[in-house]
Amino acid sequence: MKKKNLQLILVLILFSGFNLKKIKYFTYPKYFPKPVYNFKNNFLDSNKIKLGRFLFYDPILSSNNTISCASCHSPYNAFSHSDHALSHGINDQIGTRNAPALFNLAWQKDFMWDGAVKHLDFQPLSPISHPKEMNENFKNIILKLSKSKFYKKWYFKSFGDSIISGERTLKALSQFQITLVSTNSKYDRVKKGNEIFNLKEKKGYEIFLKKCNSCHREPLFSNYQFSKNGLPIDKTLNDYGRVVITKNPEDSLSFKIPSLRNLSYSSPYMHDGRFKTLHEVINHYNFDLYKNRNISPELMSFIPLNNKETVDLISFLKTLNDSSFIYNTKSKFPKELILNLK
Repeated sequence: MKKKNLQLILVLILFSGFNLKKIKYFTYPKYFPKPVYNFKNNFLDSNKIKLGRFLFYDPILSSNNTISCASCHSPYNAFSHSDHALSHGINDQIGTRNAPALFNLAWQKDFMWDGAVKHLDFQPLSPISHPKEMNENFKNIILKLSKSKFYKKWYFKSFGDSIISGERTLKALSQFQITLVSTNSKYDRVKKGNEIFNLKEKKGYEIFLKKCNSCHREPLFSNYQFSKNGLPIDKTLNDYGRVVITKNPEDSLSFKIPSLRNLSYSSPYMHDGRFKTLHEVINHYNFDLYKNRNISPELMSFIPLNNKETVDLISFLKTLNDSSFIYNTKSKFPKELILNLK
């Protein structure tokens, strides 16, 4: 019996290995596509990842040392925020968009709701320089970091010397964010053959494949393209989305398609946080989609869901919640930073 148990354990270990693809410090399931991030230009390193984690949680990156990346991207909300629709910055100023969740970034080519940033390594420049968010520049950031013995030590451990530069800072931030991988929801465990959907979840999955998969393509649950989903413009914000970047009128009111993973943690929804619940989101597609004719072609043939279908779909969407990601201690506020902040 003991020999058989040992053999079973060995088989399970081998089987789990066959289901994973690995880059050093970065693991993902085999049913995931190949990441688009070029790791050759920024080799993952445990010290750089940790440095990036310190920087992510440190308000030193803002002009008045009160706002960190984590201020708008809380780990308990899948690295988004939940207590307000729009991001809040220095001096309690209100931004113009909802802070998107941060996970599975290695599979994304464009960043920000309008795709204004084309590479993860440069994405932090936008919130850091935004006057209503962190309102800082890298000249001042480097000066502040250079005065810190704590950071001099960690830049030395990460790069072999204590020179602090904007490029190194950005690459360290990328390294930490790259490790924010969410692949252990019930959906993932079903894909790996470790669990099965209940009846409602199974029916919801079938509805999802028919109604939602063209934009929110599994297993990432987004194609990370841009779409016009019929939301009327908020006349206070006057946010026309991607057209501001491309200058192409066809991109008016087009926004990046978010992943459906971890929805229970990352409300409110949409680029301006106008919807607080999944029912409100689905009701938009059921009843309000066609009130605005400016919608993408893939939505033209959308047939509204009845009440039972809505319940089943939400049951499936909840299988995309990854509690192990939310409570992963390796991505939480680092205790070592506490003494440095005093």
